[in-house]
Amino acid sequence: MGKRRRAVERRATAKPAVLGGMIAVVVCGAGFAVHALYGGGTTGGHTRSAAGADDHKAVKTGPLSAAEVQTTAERFLSAWQRGGTAEAAAATNDAAAATSLLGGYAKDAHLEHVTLTEGTPAGAKVPFAVKATVAYKGLSRPLAYDSALTVVRRPADGRPVVDWHASVVHPELRDGDTLETGESGNPPIRALDRDGRELTTAAYPSLGPVLDGLREKYGRSAGGRAGVELRVVRGKASTAAKYSDKTLATLSRGTPGTVHTTLDPALQATAEKKVAAQDKASVVVIRPSTGEILAVANTGHGFNTAFQGSLAPGSTMKVITSSLLIEKRLASPDKPHPCPKTFTYGGWKFHNDNNFEIKDGTFKASFARSCNTAFISQAGKLKDPDLTRQAQEVFGLSMNDWAIGVPSFDGAVPVQSAAQMAASLIGQGGVRMNPLNMASVASTVRAGTFHQPYLVSPKADGRTLATASRKMSASTLSDLRELMQYTASSGTAAQAMAGLGPDFGAKTGSAEVDGQKKPNGWFTAYRGDLAAAGVVQAGGHGGDTAGPIVAALLKQGA
Repeated sequence: MGKRRRAVERRATAKPAVLGGMIAVVVCGAGFAVHALYGGGTTGGHTRSAAGADDHKAVKTGPLSAAEVQTTAERFLSAWQRGGTAEAAAATNDAAAATSLLGGYAKDAHLEHVTLTEGTPAGAKVPFAVKATVAYKGLSRPLAYDSALTVVRRPADGRPVVDWHASVVHPELRDGDTLETGESGNPPIRALDRDGRELTTAAYPSLGPVLDGLREKYGRSAGGRAGVELRVVRGKASTAAKYSDKTLATLSRGTPGTVHTTLDPALQATAEKKVAAQDKASVVVIRPSTGEILAVANTGHGFNTAFQGSLAPGSTMKVITSSLLIEKRLASPDKPHPCPKTFTYGGWKFHNDNNFEIKDGTFKASFARSCNTAFISQAGKLKDPDLTRQAQEVFGLSMNDWAIGVPSFDGAVPVQSAAQMAASLIGQGGVRMNPLNMASVASTVRAGTFHQPYLVSPKADGRTLATASRKMSASTLSDLRELMQYTASSGTAAQAMAGLGPDFGAKTGSAEVDGQKKPNGWFTAYRGDLAAAGVVQAGGHGGDTAGPIVAALLKQGA
C-alpha cells in the first residue's frame, strides 16, 4: 500500500458505546510502517454485502492475497477506531463475541480517543499499535500497547475476515476475558519477604504472577483500600486454568495491605539470575523441615510454570516409582536388577538413552544412570492404581488440595493401564508435574514425610494444608536416600552436584515432548535443609541444563 496517511475525524458523541471524540491523524508507532485507516462511510472500496450478485459467485478458496489481508485489516481497524462496533464485528468470524468485547472497550473499560496504527503485514498476520486514554470519574491516563490480528478465509463464503480472539483487542486477554475500569476488585497488597522487605517486580521480575496471585487471594483481607484501575477480568476458562486478574493501568493506587511471604531474598535473587541465563527455565526452592517456599523463578514473566506448569517430569518421576518398587520388594539398591537395551510392554517398545544397557548391574546402578527398562520391566508385577496411590498417599501429590497461598497445580498421576501405565513409571504417559511438585518430592525424601509447600503461612488466614496419609517405612526411606545420594555423587547428577556432598541426593530427568527437537531437562535434589527442582524446556539432558541452576541454589543456601 506504500507509505501514506489519512486523518479520520468524527465528532464526539454522548453515547458510551462510541469510541473516542476527535480521532487524531494516524501516525507511525515504534516499529510500525504507516498505512491509512479508512474513515467516514467507506470500507476501502470493498463491497461488504452478502446479497446481490455475490450470491451467484463461487465460494473463493485458496491462500489469501496480500490485498485481501490488507483491506480486511483496514476495514476492521477503521471501524473499531471510529466506534463502529457492529461494522467491526461483522468483519470477523465471530460477530457475537467481537460485539461484546469491542462494545465493552468504551462502556466497561472506559477507553476513549482511540488511535490504531496498522503495521506491515507478515503473511496473514497484521500487527497494529493502539493508543488510547483511560478515563474514569475525573481520572485519566494514556495507554499504549501493541497487538496483532490474523486474517482467514471464512469457509461459508470464502470472504476474508479477521480470525476473532480476545487477544486481538489486547494481548493479555484470553477468550472469555473482559476489560474493565473502576475500583479494583481487590485492594493492592505490599508483599514482604521473610526478612520484612518489600518484594517488587523491579527487583524480582519473574514474581509478577506471584504478586498478582497474592493480591487476588489476600487483597480484601490484608487491610488495604481499593484504587482505580484498568484490568483484565478473567472469564470461566481462564479462571479454570488458574489465571489471575491482571492490572493494565493504574489511575489511582489506593492503600495497600501487607502480606508476609516465606521467600528468602538472597535465594530469590539467585534464582532470578540463574533462570534468566536459560530459555524457558523455572525453579523452586523449599525448606524440607517446614515446607516453606524460599524461592520461585521463571524465565518468562507471564505464566508461572514453576507453580502452575503441567509437564511430563521424565526420569525425576523415578524417585516416586523407586519408593513403590522398594516397598513391594521388587527392587533393592544393591540387588541385581535387569537393565536391557529395550523392553516391550503393552505393545510399546521402550528404549534407554542411546540404547545403553547395564549387564549384571544393580538397581542402584540403574537408578544412577536413569535406566528406563529397569523400571518398565517391573510394570507387569504392578496393579494399575499402584503408582497413583503411592504419589497421593506418600508424596501428597495429585489430590488437587494444595493451598500454598497463590494458584498452583499439585501434579497429576492418573490411573492408567498397559503401555501408558508403564510409561508413567518413567515420568511419561499421563504424568504431569512442575518444579514445585518435584521440589516437594525431593523435600519429602529429605524430611522423611510430606510437608505441603506454602508461600504464605497458614497462620495468616487459618487455611488447612494438605497432608499425606502415610509415610515410607524407615527401610524404604533409607534405600531411597541411598539411591539419590549415589546419583548425586556418581551418577547422572554428579557433575552438577560436585562439591556439595555428602549430605545430598539428586535425580536427573529428560522428558520427550512431541514435536520438540530436544527433551525438557529436569533436575531435583536436596542438600541439608534445602530441596529444589528445576526444568529447562527443550533444554536436553537435565544434568546439563536444570542441574546447574538447582545446584547453585543448594550451594548458596547451605
